[in-house]
Amino acid sequence: MELTVPDVIELRPFTSDDLPTVRQLLIDVHADAYADQMDDEFHQRFPWFVDHWGAMNGFTCVVAYDGDEPVGFAYGAPAGTGREWWREYLVPAPEDPSTFSVSELMVRPQWRKRGISERLHHSLLRDRPEALAVLLVDTTHRRVEALYEAWGYRRVGTQRPFADSPLYAVMVAELPLIQD
Repeated sequence: MELTVPDVIELRPFTSDDLPTVRQLLIDVHADAYADQMDDEFHQRFPWFVDHWGAMNGFTCVVAYDGDEPVGFAYGAPAGTGREWWREYLVPAPEDPSTFSVSELMVRPQWRKRGISERLHHSLLRDRPEALAVLLVDTTHRRVEALYEAWGYRRVGTQRPFADSPLYAVMVAELPLIQD
């Protein structure tokens, strides 16, 4: 049986100006999405990541709602010129290295497998002026990596950004994304 996104799912955009309003919502959705891993110190630092990314120039967030219930979100920010952390993986570097870094994309468990993550992702990147999008995927989550590949990303390397973080696949896509 194929699940589809109910018509009641609404996507709402937010910026860093809205962070005081949506900060706790993001933390709560993360806690639900990773409920079985919240004893891990890396996951416990998620509020720091929200604050870090939310303070970045150009921070953009899209939250999916089922009525008044937040069911998932995606957020990221443009990489500063010369701070494209993926550069070491692409030789030679693209002519236009402008990059939007997708930091988080998550959907609460009971709303997964309905196409919400794709809608969030594409909404986050729609009309972006950057030439590239970059993100990290835990290398043990091959299905997630395959999903991003279906959306136009390709793995260009691996990295462990923090000593206690998983090993991540570095994935890059050209913008705009080609959509069916």
